[in-house]
Amino acid sequence: MQVTTIGVDLAKNVFQVHGITPTEEVVFNKPLRRAQFLPFFAKLEPSLIGMEFCSSAHHWARELTALGHEVRLIPPMYVKPYVKRGKPDAIDAEAICEAVTRPTMRFVAIKTVEQQALLSLHRARDLLVRQRTQLINGLRGLGAEFGVYIPRGLARVIGFAEDITLGEVLNLPDIANEVIRNLAEQLMALHRRVR
Repeated sequence: MQVTTIGVDLAKNVFQVHGITPTEEVVFNKPLRRAQFLPFFAKLEPSLIGMEFCSSAHHWARELTALGHEVRLIPPMYVKPYVKRGKPDAIDAEAICEAVTRPTMRFVAIKTVEQQALLSLHRARDLLVRQRTQLINGLRGLGAEFGVYIPRGLARVIGFAEDITLGEVLNLPDIANEVIRNLAEQLMALHRRVR
């Protein structure tokens, strides 16, 4: 039997694949380990493959497209209505297989490696900014516990941290001064990386 449509439920190590014929007969619904994934699809005739959009979906979409398959990425919220019951991977793969054939379905464009590289830059910077904010809040909170008021605002907190790293010592126990100095040093290093 010729498989024309396949739904793939991606995971970290074991992927679930659900394949059907043009008459919608199920040919397979089975798990594949990561090492079996590409060899399995290399043996198949070019098919329509649906996958939920997730972190590794673009990579696998590029790999499967290189094998001659047509790959479409579906946002997870558009697959949910097709899930009949429960949450096993086999049911998700079946739902993806059904959703990918719908004429009104919306898909996510497959990103190139270059597009993903640029996005990784933005994501990494966003992570560093969030970490810097956590350090600022931690530093301000710790200072408040000892009656040290650090004014709000990035420039003011950075100024405070700069003074601490340059040797200013607060009238606090040695342990507290050491902790505040360590946080200030981390904050300054992170601030330089963000900039």
